[in-house]
Amino acid sequence: MEKASGRQSIALSTVETGTENLGLELMEKEVEPEGSNRTDTQGHSLGDGLAPSTHQRRRQWPFSKARSFCKTHASLFKKILLGLLCLAYAAYFLAACILNFQRALALFVITCLVIFVLVYSFLKKLLGKKLTRCLKPFENSRLRLWMKWVFAGVSLVGLILWLALDTAQRPEQLISFAGICMFILILFACSKHHRAVSWRTVFWGLGLQFVFGILVIRTDPGYSAFQWLGEQVQIFLNYTVAGSSFVFGDTLVKDVFAFQALPIIIFFGCVMSILYYLGLVQWVVQKVAWFLQITMGTTATETLAVAGNIFVGMTEAPLLVRPYLGDMTLSEIHAVMTGGFATISGTVLGAFISFGVDASSLISASVMAAPCALALSKLAYPEVEESKFKIKEGVKLSRGKERNVLEAASNGATDAIGLAANVAANLVAFLAVLAFINAALSWLGELVDIQGLTFQVICSYLLRPMVFMMGVEWTDCPMVAEMVGIKFFINEFVAYQQLSKYKNKRLSGVEEWIEGEKQWISVRAEIITTFSLCGFANLSSIGITLGGLRILYVSRGAEADCVSFLNTSFTNRTYETYMCCRGLFQSTSLNGTNPPSFSGLWEDKEFSAMALTNCCGFYNNTVCA
Repeated sequence: MEKASGRQSIALSTVETGTENLGLELMEKEVEPEGSNRTDTQGHSLGDGLAPSTHQRRRQWPFSKARSFCKTHASLFKKILLGLLCLAYAAYFLAACILNFQRALALFVITCLVIFVLVYSFLKKLLGKKLTRCLKPFENSRLRLWMKWVFAGVSLVGLILWLALDTAQRPEQLISFAGICMFILILFACSKHHRAVSWRTVFWGLGLQFVFGILVIRTDPGYSAFQWLGEQVQIFLNYTVAGSSFVFGDTLVKDVFAFQALPIIIFFGCVMSILYYLGLVQWVVQKVAWFLQITMGTTATETLAVAGNIFVGMTEAPLLVRPYLGDMTLSEIHAVMTGGFATISGTVLGAFISFGVDASSLISASVMAAPCALALSKLAYPEVEESKFKIKEGVKLSRGKERNVLEAASNGATDAIGLAANVAANLVAFLAVLAFINAALSWLGELVDIQGLTFQVICSYLLRPMVFMMGVEWTDCPMVAEMVGIKFFINEFVAYQQLSKYKNKRLSGVEEWIEGEKQWISVRAEIITTFSLCGFANLSSIGITLGGLRILYVSRGAEADCVSFLNTSFTNRTYETYMCCRGLFQSTSLNGTNPPSFSGLWEDKEFSAMALTNCCGFYNNTVCA
């Protein structure tokens, strides 16, 4: 028995040992390296020792681990990448500014604007609630009323001092101030509800326009900034030539108006569509609307629509508030319509600039018209209903429906084709109608021995008093009134074309009077005319806008330094040449056979006689005999 049990124990241990060996063999097979082949006893290959699923999982394991790591630290990687990009841009920005700051001025301005927006957003998130709590004491009705009266008093005193000091040297500017008062009284007399007029809205609107005018016209930094902005816009619009020359050829683009101005509308429409898709237009419109709303006390929808008119047309701006039109009051709808008539769209702005009209004046006129449009709208049609949109947060604007930038650019260019065709059709039709009207009036006039009777002549007489109250010199009033009449009754494109003709004559050095007929208008009259033709405003709002600008305007440029100008050699006629030579002629006196004598700026100047000789070579005058 003991032997039998011993043999059984040996057998069991042998089986256990064999099992262990088999397990070891299986484990060895499982850990065979990738690509190893199994062989039988005869040495034949039995194929790969790993199952496909296990092999794939082992091969993909490093990638899944890396992907998991990236997901975990994604925010850190974004911050590092953003930091590197910022450092790279900072190095590029500093290098550009150090090498040539004047050349990098546009980059400097754009960078400052972006930094301002980022800092504003950061401070708003960080300190917005704290500032709101700090301003809560000002919600007290008595304190607010006291502050309003103090602000009104300071503003009134400031206006009186301004008028007294500024018009002391130029008393003729009081005509413009009288024109402002006259147009306000006329509009108030025609008001729908006299007692419901919100004078806060009226005075804030006119005050904002006045302050903006001071900044743009009477301060050197503001004037230089808008001149620079106008030049950049002109440079930007000139890129249209690359596309139009390729499609139409250089000859047509240089010589034919339709191929010069109309492609600009398409190009600008494409750019505006891209900016709208990116949300930049909506952001700027909402900020402008917020500022106008808190200062003027207007409602969110009407303010948003009027602010939108600075960038889009009179038909596109109401689309910004289309979901709310059904609930808007009559006064709010009237404000939306007035804003559309008082401004121009960005696409049309490019076409006007292509005529040669001053870009800075067009840009500032369109911006300044927004608060004035709201003010005059509330003066003519005050609010007497309860609005549903008296909210401080304003109205939110949605992004475009396009799916990418390329689609936005294509849709913008396609939509602008209709506008360009509409402009071309209107020009053809209105110019033809104007020619027919002039022919008919001339024929009727000749029947009663009245020569040269035209539509422009009639407008020059009817609108001359209104133009004079805007601040235009009396000698320029007939020509300015003619253009304003064309703008009112024909088309602003035709009026701007006429203005560009006068401006080209002035810049080419043509004499101001030829056979008793004035050939061009002064620079001051050009600026006033540019503002008067900018938009679709009614007579009253145009008069108020231009009356305020006339008070602010001061001559600039070569007119003020003719001594230095004529001390240089000049070989062709220009506007500066004509103005300076005319001043020299007026300061020259003939003394018989003796050399001429000079007075004023030209007295005791050694080069006065030489400058007189040069001027006599270009222009005829009695002192040149």
